[in-house]
Amino acid sequence: MSTYTDVRDLVRLPAVSAVRTLSGHKGWVRSVAFSPDGFLLASGSHDKKVKVWDVPTGRLLRTLCGHREPVRAVAFSPDMRLLASGSPERGIKLWNLLTGLEVSAFARFGHWVFSVAFSPDGRLLASASDDRTVRLWDVETGEELRALSGHKAPVWSVAFSPDGRLLASASRDRTIRLWEVESGQEVATLARHRALVSSVAFSPDGRLLASASDDRTVRLWEVASRRELHILRGHKHWVFSVAFSPDGRLLASGAGDDKVKLWSVASGDELCTLPGHAHWVFSVAFSPRGGLLASGSVDHTAKLWPLD
Repeated sequence: MSTYTDVRDLVRLPAVSAVRTLSGHKGWVRSVAFSPDGFLLASGSHDKKVKVWDVPTGRLLRTLCGHREPVRAVAFSPDMRLLASGSPERGIKLWNLLTGLEVSAFARFGHWVFSVAFSPDGRLLASASDDRTVRLWDVETGEELRALSGHKAPVWSVAFSPDGRLLASASRDRTIRLWEVESGQEVATLARHRALVSSVAFSPDGRLLASASDDRTVRLWEVASRRELHILRGHKHWVFSVAFSPDGRLLASGAGDDKVKLWSVASGDELCTLPGHAHWVFSVAFSPRGGLLASGSVDHTAKLWPLD
């Protein structure tokens, strides 16, 4: 079993004083995402805007305007040509990162979009919605390829496995479902949470799945066996978001207790608490090289925490 000391040998845990705060949104920051090269951070907010930040300097590069409702989700395409954002109005917008212009809008089905995710090859976009479906879209054409039905309540989060073969979805119905991307068939239902499941994330090697819930826990699952490995307890409020570090050794979580926590994936032990936000933490994301952790909060800010 890994100990606190073991993991400190692998990564320097952040000091609160070293945090960089990105200010500029005039509403809750619901989603943060790093670009594949780690030099950009996107943030989506209740102020109906998407902002793109230069990570090394913390400088605001672009503000993307066009949504008429709160932006609940942001994601970069693997080739960094596009940024996807999700909201109730027109569902999903795709933006050209070089020009900052909207290139397409699709998913016009009149429902909230809570989460978006690009497939590893960048050809597909998955969306999670309050119409209880997961939808797969052709990025190039904007065509809806299929709707994955099975959840009994709104779907809050989607994530592709690293090989692109599986899609995980988390729902208010307290379940996590695994889908085969090629066929659209449901292959498993994971039902151990006792409340809404708000976030799912695959480990970088695809062997593990993490889930966050309003039951105040984070759970770790073995994908192949569908077995629950650890229940991570420590947050004192709903847990909204989870993310694996690029090396798969750390897990970050953000919650309604205004805290970000770091956990050892091997043992399930809590390693540290990052108490810099003044309100609920809705989103967490690791930079691709693992040197930074980003978080987005109801306090209208995103924060960057250095890990090395």
